[in-house]
Amino acid sequence: MNPIIEKLTKLKIIPVIKIENSNATVPLGEALIKGDLPAAEITYRTDAAENVIKIVRKKFPDILLGAGTILTIDQVKSAMNAGAQFLVSPGFNPRIVDYCIENNITIIPGINTPSEIEKALERGLRYLKFFPAEASGGLLYLNAMAAPYINVKFMPTGGINLNNLKEYLANKYVFACGGSWMVKTTLISEGRFEEIEGLVKEAVRMVEGG
Repeated sequence: MNPIIEKLTKLKIIPVIKIENSNATVPLGEALIKGDLPAAEITYRTDAAENVIKIVRKKFPDILLGAGTILTIDQVKSAMNAGAQFLVSPGFNPRIVDYCIENNITIIPGINTPSEIEKALERGLRYLKFFPAEASGGLLYLNAMAAPYINVKFMPTGGINLNNLKEYLANKYVFACGGSWMVKTTLISEGRFEEIEGLVKEAVRMVEGG
């Protein structure tokens, strides 16, 4: 198994983070470490993303660091040059996926249909993002869609929270979940890092069955 995927599988959850101001990076990283969840998917939804990734890589080398919302090859290059260890995209863009495969970059592309799953399988990818999870029909849809593909695992993202996390993680098709509920943009921008730490700890306890 790919070592990045193996780490994600052990962690079970990855915080999906949108940061408007890179000044929040260090206190956020500290909150994740103190919360016992050394992982972050920094989304390219703001201009700060590249700098945030650079800071995390330098200040928190033990954090499993991904870049999300990857929509262009330029963003692939930006994220990898900044220090990202893996990439996540909301959809399945063949050009981006093929570029990543050719350059030995770990990517978890987003899928929402059997046809997209088969495009991934054609390229040897078996670990995929199911997005947007809840809006697409949640586990009911995932179970139906995934049934023919016994060797494929999914990372549901979109609408995941404490109320449904346990059910998702118990599903045989799920290897991890992405979520932003414990790292909401408002909490970050308002500097509520102790609250973030508490939410992260709560999520970790749930994953561990506590």
